[in-house]
Amino acid sequence: KHAPHTAAHVSSDTWFHPYTREQAAYPAPWLRDHKFWPAVGRIDNPFGDRNLHCTCPSVEEMTG
Repeated sequence: KHAPHTAAHVSSDTWFHPYTREQAAYPAPWLRDHKFWPAVGRIDNPFGDRNLHCTCPSVEEMTG
């Protein structure tokens, strides 16, 4: 539900999830040999996936 977990999240001092850090880092067996770490985690689960919100500066701000 809270996946993907970033490397910073899995290695942080606090862990409040009902599953282990190992399960969070390697939810599938093949990931042990082919692990990739996402730069960010999910926001609002599927709702956040379907309703993206850009936080980038506007073109005017970048060129001004």
